[in-house]
Amino acid sequence: MSKPAPKEDQRLVRFTKICLALPEATRQIMGQHAGFLVGKKTFAYFLDDHHGDGIVGITCKVLPGDNIALIAANPAKFYMPAYVGPRGWVGLRLDVGIIDWEEVAELVTHSYVLVAPKRLAHAVDAGPGVATLPENPAAKPTTRRSTGHRPN
Repeated sequence: MSKPAPKEDQRLVRFTKICLALPEATRQIMGQHAGFLVGKKTFAYFLDDHHGDGIVGITCKVLPGDNIALIAANPAKFYMPAYVGPRGWVGLRLDVGIIDWEEVAELVTHSYVLVAPKRLAHAVDAGPGVATLPENPAAKPTTRRSTGHRPN
């Protein structure tokens, strides 16, 4: 008789639902971790004790400098993830306090918009802080908010 598969972490289950709701998003399981991709580009990770750091969290791409600002504003919640942090990613802990799933969804959506091809990013309502992409790619954005630019 075979052993039943271990039950998936409920935080990962909920995070997966948020990520896979985005256009053409896919999930890759890597042991205790999961990566979420659009095409061949990763826009989010779920990490469980990554390299022995003892943290269960998510990491997402952010605009330049936003990771440092978020960490400075709330170091108990946000952290600099190993390897990808210095390249513009921020970690959000899921193992301390009450998880604000709306905040998680906002962080994931912003990350997706930064990473996804323009045709897919345009289909997503990224909320405040992200430029609204134009209907006509040759046109200028109709709205720019705070740090509203999209690196390629």
